[in-house]
Amino acid sequence: MDRLAAMQTFVRVVESGSFSAVAREIRSTQSAVSKQVAALERELGAKLLSRTTRSLALTEAGERYFSQARRLVAEIAEAEMALQDGEQKLSGWLRVAASVGYGRLKLLPLVRSFLAAHPNVKIDLRLNDGFVDLVEEGIDVAVRIGELADSSLVARRIGTTQRVLLASRQYLNALPQGLEPPQVPQDLQAHNCIVYSELTSQNAWTFTAGPGANQPEGTEVTIRAQGNLQTNSSEVIRASVLSGMGIGYSPTWLFEEELARGELQVLLPDWPAPPLPIHLVSPPQRRSAAKVQAFALHVVSDL
Repeated sequence: MDRLAAMQTFVRVVESGSFSAVAREIRSTQSAVSKQVAALERELGAKLLSRTTRSLALTEAGERYFSQARRLVAEIAEAEMALQDGEQKLSGWLRVAASVGYGRLKLLPLVRSFLAAHPNVKIDLRLNDGFVDLVEEGIDVAVRIGELADSSLVARRIGTTQRVLLASRQYLNALPQGLEPPQVPQDLQAHNCIVYSELTSQNAWTFTAGPGANQPEGTEVTIRAQGNLQTNSSEVIRASVLSGMGIGYSPTWLFEEELARGELQVLLPDWPAPPLPIHLVSPPQRRSAAKVQAFALHVVSDL
């Protein structure tokens, strides 16, 4: 059995969702395509696809194998094209990961312009606010916000994001009698704070005294934010702050338009939060790929 040919066939079957479609594509028969995938399953000793008369579905083993197989098939195609053309042309799939909010608001416009500039590239954009294992998921490049844990990933710092404490006017106008908007970080203990649980610091909110603070400039104060809602979703943070449910502690880009229109009020302006670094990270084996380098350059130049 030609393992590479079988792997390529398996990837195309999953992508198209049909044995017959692949058979037409490679000018073969549906039976031959099915036998090739079955031979791959026997070679691997694992069932990759669940077949019915109407549909195909990946098994758990198939999902793991497909992620790696598609990456390998794309890399081989890229290498072959480079040899044929004498240069690394950009083509095939590029798997990009980011958090949901950043991906939707900041990264998607860059993806759109990158695809327009490189029509032979396809991007698989994976948005997830939780931890993503880049190697396990076959990710080529990811945007990570915050301090990076020590790892084998190759990182390139591309900027920082400023965080602010903010609330809607609806929340502030509905405060109980006798409760004022916070004037110092400690005042937050009396307010309903919406906690983003995906940060390593979770509900530990840190502020640094600025020139107008009531403490010496540079003094750091950390409080334990408390409230009736915590979430692992940046989109839920955004929606709950905008609907007046509580006070948020978030990157400015998550509320850029609302802040510009004055729909939200920045609290404790004399106590800014420390900025967070933004990195592009890649597995070591993908850092030199032409598509990864081109995408990184595009992101850096347009930020």
